[in-house]
Amino acid sequence: MTFLWINLTIVFICSFLARYFSKPVLSFGAIAPLKLNKIMLLGVLFSLIMVSGLRSNIGDTYFYKHIYEMNDFTWDYIASQKDIGFGILQMFLKLYSDDPQVMILTTALITNVLIVSVLSKYSRLFELSTYVYITGGLFLVSMNGIRQVLAAAIIFTGTKYLINGNWLMYFLIVLLASTFHQSALVLIPIYFLVRYKAWSKATYILLFFSIVIVIGFDQFSSLLFSAIEDTQYGHYSNFQEGGANVIRVAVDAAPLLIAYLGRDKLREIFPSGDYIVNMALIGFVFMIISTQNWIFARFSIYFSLYQLILISWIVKLFHKKEQRFVYYALLICYFLYFFYENVVSLNIIYKSDFLDKLL
Repeated sequence: MTFLWINLTIVFICSFLARYFSKPVLSFGAIAPLKLNKIMLLGVLFSLIMVSGLRSNIGDTYFYKHIYEMNDFTWDYIASQKDIGFGILQMFLKLYSDDPQVMILTTALITNVLIVSVLSKYSRLFELSTYVYITGGLFLVSMNGIRQVLAAAIIFTGTKYLINGNWLMYFLIVLLASTFHQSALVLIPIYFLVRYKAWSKATYILLFFSIVIVIGFDQFSSLLFSAIEDTQYGHYSNFQEGGANVIRVAVDAAPLLIAYLGRDKLREIFPSGDYIVNMALIGFVFMIISTQNWIFARFSIYFSLYQLILISWIVKLFHKKEQRFVYYALLICYFLYFFYENVVSLNIIYKSDFLDKLL
């Protein structure tokens, strides 16, 4: 965990300084009022990319490296696989190196550059977004579900089109992302669900159905897994790792509860916030369902990124005298959750053939 703690410290400090030494944005229509310091932004990216890209373990990392080493990525091989975009990326990389660490480093580079670039444009308190990116667990997930988080990062770059209602460009980005992980296609129907005012009747209907699904999960799962049994996700019907932790659900619920209580002020200071809230809310719905079967938490990956934007705005929903207290309370609570999840619950041990030599 040593390098994960170091990474958290560097990223938070550089993110804070990026905002502290920022310049005001004077252009009309800018969502975040500040232009972050580029040098400090590079510091954030450098730490995230190095820690993620130079790892030798965590989740499925070993299997991704093994596949890269054992296969020749010909067009025939790529066509026979389920996600051709990721296959093409590996084919391109293998022209230059057979070292699987190059593939891990490249995916870490692309994923984190895309995520941080979008957060820098839409986050009100940038350091809070990057802090929760790590302490909330998504950064660690990016080292496990490499393809899916990469797909989520690609779709995240379409936030501008989601907000502006440019469905054609948004769909094209989703289709590109689906070549890295086909589950990304779920964002096409989701687009129509989030293009409405937050906390409207549709919101409550969505929450109601999620609760109904939890109550009648056995019937719901039977229908769902029957529908997908002949697809590449058919094996999920045999997934027996239990449900998601209730604490995880509570962590996702807290920012949404604050956003609901301060919904009028949020609309005033962040007019585009309805779409961000709706995306975060759908992620929360998947987390509720995942209490019955953890596999549904994988879908929440696509929406967790919007949670990072939302949490950077909720501090501003409080009175000015209370904002500092709320800010520090969030830092402490997410720090405790990070410790609980990675040290107490998962007992994460980070290894790197490169970074371990520095200690």
